[in-house]
Amino acid sequence: MHPATRRQLVGMVLLAGVAGTGALLLSPAAVLARTTALAAHPWQFVGLLLAAYLVRPLFAWPISVVSIAVGVVLGPVGIPVALAGAVLTCLPPYLLARTTGHAGLLGRVGTAGERYFAGAGPLRGVVAARLAPLPADPVSYTAGLARVPLSAYALGTALGETPWVTAAVLLGASTRTVQTEGVHALPLVVAAAALAVLLLAGPAYRQYRRYRAA
Repeated sequence: MHPATRRQLVGMVLLAGVAGTGALLLSPAAVLARTTALAAHPWQFVGLLLAAYLVRPLFAWPISVVSIAVGVVLGPVGIPVALAGAVLTCLPPYLLARTTGHAGLLGRVGTAGERYFAGAGPLRGVVAARLAPLPADPVSYTAGLARVPLSAYALGTALGETPWVTAAVLLGASTRTVQTEGVHALPLVVAAAALAVLLLAGPAYRQYRRYRAA
């Protein structure tokens, strides 16, 4: 086994262990219920909300959970706040992946990501990946390993997360309770996935034509 692959597997196991421990000891609903309880204390709420966005990747919580909490406290006007938070919470795994050597198991993932983003384009590729009903953090790691420019990554994340964040904030605003069961109703999933396919249709067709011409 390649030494880099061995190190990366050990790191993944440790990260999974931390996420599993966090899932057992820290309930997202309990933490975010505490966050929303600080609605009458704006600065404390902002501080705890920022902390929730920063630690979310470590515990593998879905972004929608924090977006719902924003909706509970701020209502629909919290959509820009939740969208900025979605971009912020996707930065740590992306930046971590950019520091990873392009070797071993993750090197192969990075190579596959480079082929995808080369065909789709950095911005279009990130938007399509965020629109698709995929876990947020694997997309972030892949983009980092593929060395997607930060500007394209941040803008693509904001655009692609917009429908998911908007739905979560509106759900929180309508229920006024923190729920962690998710907000991906079937119509939203289908619509976002269809838009992702449309975004990738042009690049996929061009790749197909180049393949046929070769």
